[in-house]
Amino acid sequence: MDSLQRNGLTITWLNGGVVNLDGGAMFGVVPKPLWERKYPVNERNQVETPTDPMLIQKDGYTILVDAGIGKGRLTDKQKRNYGVTRESMVENDLKKLDLGPEDIDLVIMTHLHFDHATGLVKGEEGKERPCFSHAKIIVSEVEWSEMREPNIRSQNTYWEKNWRPIEHQVETFTNEKEVIPGIKVIHTGGHSDGHSIVILEHEEETYIHLADIMPTHAHENALWVTAYDDFPLDSIAAKLQWTAFAQERKAWYLFYHDCMYRALKRDSDGNISQVIERKSL
Repeated sequence: MDSLQRNGLTITWLNGGVVNLDGGAMFGVVPKPLWERKYPVNERNQVETPTDPMLIQKDGYTILVDAGIGKGRLTDKQKRNYGVTRESMVENDLKKLDLGPEDIDLVIMTHLHFDHATGLVKGEEGKERPCFSHAKIIVSEVEWSEMREPNIRSQNTYWEKNWRPIEHQVETFTNEKEVIPGIKVIHTGGHSDGHSIVILEHEEETYIHLADIMPTHAHENALWVTAYDDFPLDSIAAKLQWTAFAQERKAWYLFYHDCMYRALKRDSDGNISQVIERKSL
């Protein structure tokens, strides 16, 4: 497993499954000759899009950011349509760290699209049950509302089977919430109306996870937003705001979906200066 380690802080990327999504959908109106220079694409015009939760261990807390696609919860048709090449191995990875799903204290959900939320639930004894049964699940109030009452567009990604078993664990917030000292979740909107980002500050360093308003390093340009974004202008505004914040703080960017990098830093000119590569496949 790939990890970033500091004194009193460990961030480990768990294997939450892999989907391969249409490149045109992932890069929206950006012409393919531009984006394919920055991100690999296969012969079917699909881009590899891992769904790898981040396990944050800090100050005695064990926190998960998003939950992957789960195991055994997608139909064969869904696997084909979403280009699934691997399902979740989160529980196996936790075991390697001498942890179990019951050891997770908090799950921070940036949003509740299927590729982030399906791993919250697992099949057990013929029933669907919470995967992280002892955890408090943090999500924006707007996102939780839409999850339970999706519209004609969002019903394709907000699934009842992903929220019914865990509704008693959910704690919502409005604008922002400090989940533990040094870790905040902040509502941005954009990708979905309730989409949120995560800011982590530890000692002298800042880490920022922009989730799906910057799903990969290739989406660094503020105008490069996905066709999945419900409110692209909000995504652009949020990305401008928070990349300026990241530049000022010389922050690390953390990724859930990137097939090349787990984390990176950029210099004052916007060029990549430090990376943690995705080695664990």
